[in-house]
Amino acid sequence: MNHPTKLQAHQPTVARSGAATAAPPPARSAKRRITSTQWAAWAFLAPVTVYLALFYAYPLYRNLDLSLRDYTVRSFVQGDAPFTGLANHRKVFADPTFVPALLHTAVFTAVCLVFQYAIGLALAVFFNQHFRLSATLRALFLVPWLLPLIVSASTWSWMLSSESGVVNAALHAVGIGPVNWLTSPSWSLTSVIIANIWIGVPFNLVVLYSGLQSIPASLYEAAAIDGANAWQRFWRVTFPLLRPVSAITLLLGLVYTLKVFDIIWIMTKGGPADSSTTFATWSYQLGFGNLLPAFGPGAAVGNLLVIAALVFGLVYVRVQRKQALS
Repeated sequence: MNHPTKLQAHQPTVARSGAATAAPPPARSAKRRITSTQWAAWAFLAPVTVYLALFYAYPLYRNLDLSLRDYTVRSFVQGDAPFTGLANHRKVFADPTFVPALLHTAVFTAVCLVFQYAIGLALAVFFNQHFRLSATLRALFLVPWLLPLIVSASTWSWMLSSESGVVNAALHAVGIGPVNWLTSPSWSLTSVIIANIWIGVPFNLVVLYSGLQSIPASLYEAAAIDGANAWQRFWRVTFPLLRPVSAITLLLGLVYTLKVFDIIWIMTKGGPADSSTTFATWSYQLGFGNLLPAFGPGAAVGNLLVIAALVFGLVYVRVQRKQALS
């Protein structure tokens, strides 16, 4: 009579042990699912990783290697350039062109950013009124952005020509003498700045206009009910809410403006007398503009542009992180 009771007492133990032994298969299948998901994620990331490595990481490495070695045409082909450390950078800093190129780069970048952003923001606010033909006019403003840079720079070279340019013809019509826009050291940097501003305004217009579309109209209605005029609505509502979009617009514009080469080279070639030379054109002149190219110093100047872009990029990330935490 006691044996059935013992069997019944042992049955839950067997069931529990059986349940314990049956648990691992679901865990193993879940682990397999996680592993397959990870492999799928890596498969999607692989093309982007390869692209970044080939077209970003490797060129940066090669530029750094060029700046740390004494490359000539022969050693560039054979690959046996001696290691010189920071000698190329010291040579660049001691060059008399360094200080003027630094000032021109700073002035060119700062003035272009300020005017491109200000004009682009004014046009974005203007087109945000949604009047008749607003979309058509907005599309026409994109033409400078869509044209190849060589076409835009050549057009501005013709317009600013001292002899046959339409700008001097217009000045002559109002009684002002001709200006040597491209051949005068006093005006060459101004000329390339004007051309670059004209090319960069459409980008600012498009990005800032898209930012304005995300601002609810109810905020403007509430501000108008409170008695705010047009300027107060812009300064208290529009401008603060556009800060994230403005930050990325200025950062992208900064990176683009630092590396502007084609416009300056086509219009003035950095002259006359290096009056419009920036780091971008100076790097090209050192590396490819002479019969005996100086690849190392040219790469060192390119490193300065990369460092400047990285510094401002890190500042942007830090500011955005502080705003997100606050």
